[in-house]
Amino acid sequence: MLPSYQHILFATDRTPNSEHAFKHAILLARHSNAKIHILHVIPQVDASFRSYVSAVMGQGKLEEFEGQHEENALNLIKKKLEDFTKRELKDYPEDLKNIDDIEVIHGHPVTKILQTAVRLSADVIVMGTHGKGALEHTFLGSVAEKVLQKAKRPVFTIPLLD
Repeated sequence: MLPSYQHILFATDRTPNSEHAFKHAILLARHSNAKIHILHVIPQVDASFRSYVSAVMGQGKLEEFEGQHEENALNLIKKKLEDFTKRELKDYPEDLKNIDDIEVIHGHPVTKILQTAVRLSADVIVMGTHGKGALEHTFLGSVAEKVLQKAKRPVFTIPLLD
């Protein structure tokens, strides 16, 4: 029996790679009559850098600043993703109905992508790859590679075309 995709998780970092991968997610949803959940994860700031900024700003100031501005930042990014989606699909309004939700969250990208896939019971994850150099890739790895290694569901990684 062939797999049936009902729920697609499209993970984006808002780069050209992701924009290219979005088109593949749309095509997959079109052929499967599936719903697409768009996810953007704002990465956590490195703990040592966070400590430095906190020390420079003063006790409690960083937390106060984050509290005042985080919701606005999340809403701004969500609005940009909504605008991007409408712009990309302006000539394909029938595909716009396949966009189920757009979510912007803060955290570790790999963890949040995998948690969201489980929470949504996503049948497949679609994401772009950066195609970084071999040395950098060997030491740092990529979000896409780590998701591929840890996911318990199919992951479609879409490289950026030259």
